[in-house]
Amino acid sequence: MSRAMRKELSQILEEKFNVSPRTFAEARDLGREQNLKTSEVLIRKNVVTEAQFLQAVAEQYQMPFWAELPQTRLDTAFTSKVSIQFLKKNFMVPLLPGETKKEDGKDSDIIDLESPVTEKGTGGGDSRAKLPDHHIIAVNDPLHIHQLDDLARLLNIDHYETVLSTRDAIVSMINRAYDLSRDSAQQLVQDMEESSRTIISEIEETADLLDDTSESQIIKLVNHIISQSIKARASDIHIEPYQDSFKVRYRVDGILYDLLKPPKWIQSALISRIKVMAKLNIAEKRLPQDGRIDVRIGENDVDIRVSTVPTSFGERVVLRLLSKAGALLTLTEFGLSQDKLDTLNHLIRQPNGIILVTGPTGSGKTTTLYAILSAINSPEINIITIEDPIEYQLNGIGQIQVNPKIDLTFASGLRSIVRQDPDVILVGEIRDGETAEIAIQSALTGHLVFSTLHTNDSASAVTRLVDIGMEPFLLSSALNAIVAQRLVRTLCTDCREEYRPDANMINMAGLPLDKCRHIPFYRPRGCENCFHTGYRGRTAIMEIMVMDQYIKSLILKTSDSNVIKTHAVKRGMKTLRVDGLKKLVEGVTSIEEVLRVTHG
Repeated sequence: MSRAMRKELSQILEEKFNVSPRTFAEARDLGREQNLKTSEVLIRKNVVTEAQFLQAVAEQYQMPFWAELPQTRLDTAFTSKVSIQFLKKNFMVPLLPGETKKEDGKDSDIIDLESPVTEKGTGGGDSRAKLPDHHIIAVNDPLHIHQLDDLARLLNIDHYETVLSTRDAIVSMINRAYDLSRDSAQQLVQDMEESSRTIISEIEETADLLDDTSESQIIKLVNHIISQSIKARASDIHIEPYQDSFKVRYRVDGILYDLLKPPKWIQSALISRIKVMAKLNIAEKRLPQDGRIDVRIGENDVDIRVSTVPTSFGERVVLRLLSKAGALLTLTEFGLSQDKLDTLNHLIRQPNGIILVTGPTGSGKTTTLYAILSAINSPEINIITIEDPIEYQLNGIGQIQVNPKIDLTFASGLRSIVRQDPDVILVGEIRDGETAEIAIQSALTGHLVFSTLHTNDSASAVTRLVDIGMEPFLLSSALNAIVAQRLVRTLCTDCREEYRPDANMINMAGLPLDKCRHIPFYRPRGCENCFHTGYRGRTAIMEIMVMDQYIKSLILKTSDSNVIKTHAVKRGMKTLRVDGLKKLVEGVTSIEEVLRVTHG
C-alpha cells in the first residue's frame, strides 16, 4: 500500500480503540517535549495498551501482529552471531519459519494470515498460504529499518519477513534463546579439562548472567549452575566436596537432585569464584563464612545467601536462592480448606496471646508467618519482628536482624521490642527458655505474639516448652493456638496419571478400603514441564490445635503430647495425616508424598 493510501495512525486508533484525535495530538506534543515516542505517552497514560497500539500500527503498515511469540519458532543459532545487548536495545529477535497450520488443521490464531508482511527486497508479500521458508524477525518498531538491515547482515540472510510483537514477548524470547544456547554444565567441564588445569583468575561480577560474555570457563560454569537452578525453581544449591570427587546438587520442592559431578581439581576454582561473587575472603578456608550475591537472570532478580563451612576434603558451600520477583503468598494461596482458613483468620486477629507455628526446617513456617503479618498489617497497629535471617522485606513493619556478635539475640532483642509499644510481635524462633519466658510475658501483658518451634506436631510443642522450663499455668494462660505444618509436593497436572494403589499402601495411609474403590488416585509420571520429577510446586497441610478451655485445663494436669493430641482430635482437630489424605483424595498429591511428610 502506498503512503498516500495508508491510513493515519490516529484514525485507526480512533476507529479501533476510541482514541480521540485531540488525545492523540496531546500525546504526540508531550512526547516531543519529553523526548518520548507517542506510543510511550499513550501507554503510560493508560489510553491504550501496548498490544492495542501495535495492532493499530500493524493495520497501518499491513503487517502481522503476534501477541505472543510461539516457542516452536525459537531459534538459537543466531546467538553465536548476534550480541544479546544489540537485540534487547532494539527490541527485535529472529524466529524460525514454519507452517501456519496446526496439527489439527485449524489456522493458527497467532499470526494474521489476511495481511501481507514486509519482505526485504520485495517490497511486500502475501502469507495467506504459509509462512515463508526464510527468516522471520519480530520487531517492536517497524521503523527500525537500519537496525533490521544490520541484523540481517550479521545473520548473513538476504530475505526476511517482519512481524510486530510486544517488548515483553520479544525480550522473553531473547532470554530463552540465549539461555538454551549456553553450553551445558557437563560440556563446560569437558572444555576445562581439554584446556588444561589452568585456574583462570579473571573474575568479574556481571549484572545479568545471560549478558555475561566472559571467556573464562569457570565463570561460565558458575553462571550456568546458578541460571539452571533458578530455571528449575530450586531453593538451594549444594556444593559438596568428598575425598576423590565433589558434586553439585540442587533442591527442588524440598528434594535434592544431582546436577553435576565435576572432576576434583575444579573444586577450588569453582568455590573461589562463588566466594568472590559473595565478597568473602577467598584466602580463609578454615572458618565458616556467610555472604550474599545479587544476580539477575533475564528479568528475574535473585538474592543468593551464601554459606561456607570447612570439611575434611575442602569447603562445603550452600547457596539459598530467594527470588525477588516472587511475591509473598497470601493465606488464601496456601491451599487451605475453608474451615482452616476461617479458623486462622479468627486466631490472628485476637488482641493478645501466642500463636506458634511448628514443623521441621523447610516446612514453610516463615512463609506462613509472613502471610499472617501481611494479612493483619495496617496503619493502626505497630508490628515489630526479630528474625534470623530476614528473608523478605515487609512494608510498614519494623524488622530486626539477629546478630550474636554484638549480643543481639532473640531474647535481648525481644526485651527491647516490648519497650517499642508494639501491638504485634514476631519472634523468628523460640530456641531457649529465656526467649520463651519473655514471649509468654509479652503475650500476658497485652501483645499478640507469633513464633516458630521445631517439633513434630502441635501437641509436642507443649511438651517442648515445659521441657525448657515453662510453667504449665503460664502456657495455659498465654497460648491461643499451635499450628503444625508440612509441605507436600503437588502432582504435575500435565503428566500425572490415574492408577489404583495396592491394598497395603491404602492401609498404610489409614484409608478404609471399601470407601476407596471409586476414588481416583494419581501418581507422578514425569515430563519436561516438571523436569521429569512428576511434581511441580508444593502446597501446605496443617493441623491447628486451638487452645479452648478444655485443652488449657488439660495442660495444667499433663504435658504428655499423646494425651493432649488424643483429646484435641476428639474435640475436632484434623491431624496432619488427615489433612494430607484430603489433598490425596482431591488429586493434588500422591499417596507416597503424604506418607513421606507425615510418617510416624
